[in-house]
Amino acid sequence: MRNIGVVTVGRSDYSSCLPILRQIHQNPDLKLHLIVTGMHLSPEFGLTVQDIEADGFEIGDRIEMLLNSDTPEGVAKSIGLGTIGLAQSFAHYRPDLLLIVGDRFELLSIVSSALPFRIPIAHVSGGDITEGAIDNQIRYAVTQMSHLHFVAMEEHKARLLQMGEEAWRVFVTGDPALDSIQQMKLLLPEELSQSLGLELKPPLLLVTYHPTTLGAMSPLEEIQIVLKALEEVKGTLIFTCPNADPEGRVIIKKIQEFVAAKPQSKFFYNLGQLRYYSVLAQADLMVGNSSSGIWEAPSFHLPVINIGDRQRGRLQTRNVIDVGLNVESIVKAIQKGLSISFRASLDQLRNPYGNGYAAIQIVNVLKTVELDLNLLQKKFSVQQSLARLSLTTN
Repeated sequence: MRNIGVVTVGRSDYSSCLPILRQIHQNPDLKLHLIVTGMHLSPEFGLTVQDIEADGFEIGDRIEMLLNSDTPEGVAKSIGLGTIGLAQSFAHYRPDLLLIVGDRFELLSIVSSALPFRIPIAHVSGGDITEGAIDNQIRYAVTQMSHLHFVAMEEHKARLLQMGEEAWRVFVTGDPALDSIQQMKLLLPEELSQSLGLELKPPLLLVTYHPTTLGAMSPLEEIQIVLKALEEVKGTLIFTCPNADPEGRVIIKKIQEFVAAKPQSKFFYNLGQLRYYSVLAQADLMVGNSSSGIWEAPSFHLPVINIGDRQRGRLQTRNVIDVGLNVESIVKAIQKGLSISFRASLDQLRNPYGNGYAAIQIVNVLKTVELDLNLLQKKFSVQQSLARLSLTTN
């Protein structure tokens, strides 16, 4: 039996992890070893480890790493604590393969710890671009330290080949988060309203805003502009919590002050996947700078106002309206996104990030790949890199 380790660090990656976890759990030839760390273990970010337990998964190890600080020093120290904790975990239990998802800073702890133990790493969602966030550099660093790559689309594969990755290591599967959208029975409007404890007066707006981390403005300046633009919006505003990124707590503080003063608005540390997708299905508009607006919202034909530079470079569909950090521009974009004509234009929208069958493809590779030195010893594929470079320059 092959032991598959999976590390999840927060709600940001758990939506993609969940379909994979279920496929591993159901496969008689595989044994799941689930490691939970990061925001999952923090009450401040909703203690989402409880969601994992509610989904019926046995947790193999819990690694505390997140300091009660969102300064650059605090984040860097959290990476160090994570490295220590994961090293101790791998010394106690060494999986045959280790799967990770995404591009958050916690992944630096995971790959650094696994390397000396000669644990092959399978990375989901490489090859993407988010130029306005440190996640971009983290994603490509993780690519270099991973041995298998499961990417959303051919463009992402091309970037990895251009980096010198061998073609046999890269699989185009789509994003596994979209598997759940296909499979999940969503809440009806009255069920969602009752669960949220909020009357859902239209228009319904979902707002998620994270620190840009490589922006020209401070997170405080950014969120003040966003909230100013939202002041005159009629209807219902549902805010979700930003990630534990540098200076994220000032965003939480300002949103909580806004919600306290504005009726028909509410802040949630954690909606959970069912409620979150139910909101996406019933919302009239999504506002903010979350990756979810780029790769999940298209499946719901949901208009998205993408603010600022955080997602710059990422492939977008026509449901996304890009806008700068300017109050007047955001207000105009919201008006456009809420228009009947714009929503109608999205009726035939296709999501390029996947078709809902990613997890089964990923797990099939995890089950069958040869665990040998050929997997561990990475070669820089000059031929692949030059071929991709030629295609992009001609």
